[in-house]
Amino acid sequence: MPTMYLPEDFRESDAETVAEIIRANPLGALVTVQDGALVADHIPFLFDRARNRLFAHVARANPLWSRADRNQDALVIFQGGDRYVTPSWYPSKRRSGKVVPTWNYEVVHVYGRLVAQDDSLAAREVVETLTRQHEERRPAPWAVGDAPQDYVATLLKAIVAIEIDITGIAAKRKLSQNLREEDREGVIAGLSDEDDEGAREMARRMREQG
Repeated sequence: MPTMYLPEDFRESDAETVAEIIRANPLGALVTVQDGALVADHIPFLFDRARNRLFAHVARANPLWSRADRNQDALVIFQGGDRYVTPSWYPSKRRSGKVVPTWNYEVVHVYGRLVAQDDSLAAREVVETLTRQHEERRPAPWAVGDAPQDYVATLLKAIVAIEIDITGIAAKRKLSQNLREEDREGVIAGLSDEDDEGAREMARRMREQG
């Protein structure tokens, strides 16, 4: 199975870590072949580890669900956190100057066969599950049942549920693992000092990765 450039130092094989990246970054870039051309759609997904599938829905007007080539795997890309890394954070810079900038990031590629479920019950299940997942932490969670049922029924007719039957996953976490320890600690310290929650989150992820 073709995949991204993936040096062994950056390969992530822990299933829970991969699932966490997808859960935290559910808006996937779904790449399919339609009429011989590559097409990318940006869609929020649910990851069901037990069934080894991704679930989502698309507008009925989107040709994705009817035109995607089912003889080829689709690709869904989940982009996690990322941050620029300056050489100024490396202690070794002061000794040799032999350092360059880089970029740290986390990404998951999911491969699988696209299945369309042109069924209102399937569409409702996906919508309700997505809604619960993203509303449950709110102080006053909204539910699909809060909207008038005839209104919901009309909207459900305008969407189609899709699934990705997963055939493979490739995950990459480039978190300065290839640096000497003092420089990696320098990156963590530098990111931690940034006035940027995303940078501090990247530092936390680097500490966890060890």
